[in-house]
Parts: sequence; structure tokens; C-alpha cells
Amino acid sequence: MSSRHQESVDLTSIGWDTLRTTEFSDHAAQGLVPGRVARVDRGRCVALTPVGTLRASTAAVGVTETDGGVVVGDWVALRLGGTTEVVDLLARRGAICRASAGRTSLPQILAANVDTVLVVAALTGRLRPSRIERLMALAWDAGATPLVVLTKADLFVADPQETAVDLAAAVPGVEVITTSSVSGTGLDEIRDRLRGTTVVLGPSGVGKSTLVNAILRSDRMKTGTVRAADDKGRHTTVTRELIPIAGGGVLIDTPGLRGIGLQDAGVGIDQVFADIEELAAGCRFTDCGHRSEPGCAVQDAIEAGELDATRLDRYGRMLRESRWAADRGDARAERRRRDEWKTITKQQRATHRFRERNA
Repeated sequence: MSSRHQESVDLTSIGWDTLRTTEFSDHAAQGLVPGRVARVDRGRCVALTPVGTLRASTAAVGVTETDGGVVVGDWVALRLGGTTEVVDLLARRGAICRASAGRTSLPQILAANVDTVLVVAALTGRLRPSRIERLMALAWDAGATPLVVLTKADLFVADPQETAVDLAAAVPGVEVITTSSVSGTGLDEIRDRLRGTTVVLGPSGVGKSTLVNAILRSDRMKTGTVRAADDKGRHTTVTRELIPIAGGGVLIDTPGLRGIGLQDAGVGIDQVFADIEELAAGCRFTDCGHRSEPGCAVQDAIEAGELDATRLDRYGRMLRESRWAADRGDARAERRRRDEWKTITKQQRATHRFRERNA
């Protein structure tokens, strides 16, 4: 299970700081080694550490309702030995989470300790404000800063800058940069804005891995060719991977996201739709639903052409979905607690009856 390769890693170059040192003091006293998770497989992970890049077991940590187990971007405490193992997770400073697509109500954590999110969309495809707003909400809710990146400007027949301006108007509150990995357009702008840990999010085929390679100036990530029929890329990335950036910081490449469910992401949604929140503060009623209530400042803005009605619709849908998913999770958690308590009660009664029979 355990293997070690490559030279030691300077943890400060990948996000370690004095607060982490203080947090890790008890672990250090036990002879444990700090590391940052670069990749996760079933039951194991790859961690960057001061003693090299290690493969370690994650069985000792497991998966709980609150942390979701070890994920890319986590800081961990490792015990070295015949089998290197992760024995603890350090506190996360935010995490990119989406609602689970399965029957479970637990959120899926995509990456931990993220500072910047590149929300990637291809100019050659359909630019959907709703998808971009959802990814922005995930970023803001994690305490990270989103940056919208429009790729494949070299393949786009219209004016890329005009399209970027139109998108920025439809999705206010975020910077939009057009790029081309072929000509290099926009790449320096992105490099100048990378801070700490940056995760790349977007659907398959928009050129995320190509963008990562271009930013790193290397062919680190596998990429696919573009289909001639529709100028769309092929899905190539199958797992999340953390990659150090020369000069400091890290990039996390991710597989394409098909569904972007929101769960208890009210903080992020409010930030995405800060313009509507600001208007709502002027409504006559504090519980205004922004439909047909008298004195609704939001509806007044729509009638005056200052706000697009479809943006209000997207805001409402996202809020309802986020609250429903959160309530669903709370209900299932409560059912699990009741079931656990029933089991404990049955065991206690059985023990009591056994003692009475043998008294």
C-alpha cells in the first residue's frame, strides 16, 4: 500500500501556513507527518509531504456525514510505517460541495480548502447562465472566489469579447475572461488572478484539462481532440487531481460535471444574486415573494427593464432546490437517529430481561 517517490515537497508552496502548524502541533508530538491530498482512489490516496509523495491508506478515517471522507485538497496527518496511513483530517477552510445525485442525502465534496474557482464554459457551445450561476454558488458558499473562463476563442466565429460582455451582464458580480489555449489569449490574465488553491469546474468537453496544461505550460493532463462536427471536446479527465504550480499555489483539475445540485447553499446563492437581494431590501413587506405583492421593488425593477425576469426565475428555482435538498437531508438524518435510538433501546431491554432471568 505504501510507496514513496519524488523529492520532498515544500508545504508552504502548496498552502501550508502558521495556523496549520499550530493546528498540527499535537499530531507532530505523536510523530505524525503532515501532507496534502493530491489524488484519491478507493481506500487510499496520494499525499504530498515533506518526505516525498506518499501513497497511503484512508481506511482509518472512513466516511462520515459531516466530512465525506478524504478528498482532494485535504490536509491530513499521516503515520509512516510498513503501511502509511491517514489517521486524521485537519479542519477544512471551506469545501466545494454539490448535492448528491444518488438516493443518499449526503452532499458530495468535490474539493477542500479552495480559494479560487475557475468556472469554465466553451465559447463554441451553448452558454447557459443557469449552469454558470450554479457553479458560482458552489464557489461562494465555500468561501472561494469564482472566475468565469470562456475557452476556445480561436474556434469561435463571433466576437469573443462581445460575448463575454453580454455574459457578464447576464451574470453580474463575476469577472469573465475569454481564452485560447492555441493563441495564448487570456492565459496571463488567469495566471495573475490565481491565489492559493484553484479548482477548475465545468461540464465535459469544454477544455478544462487543456486550460490546465496551458496555465502550467506543460502537458500534465491528458486531453482529447475536438470533434469536427460540432467543435466539442471529448471527456478525458476521470478523477480529481491536485497539481502544484511553479512559484506557489496549486490547481485541481476535475472530471466534467453533468449535474450541479445545490444543497443548503443559501449563502452562495445570495451572493450570486446579490443584485436581487439588494432590490428586495426595498420591498414593502419583509416576506415579499416578488410575485404580485404591492410595493415589490424587484417587480418594479423588472417592469423598468432593470432586471431580467428570467434571472428572478433562476434565483427562485435555485433557492427552492437548495432548501428542499437541505430539508431532505435533515429528515433522513432524523430518521437515522430515531432508528439508532430504537436499536439501542431494544438492546437495553434485551439485556435487562436477560439479567432478570438469570438473577
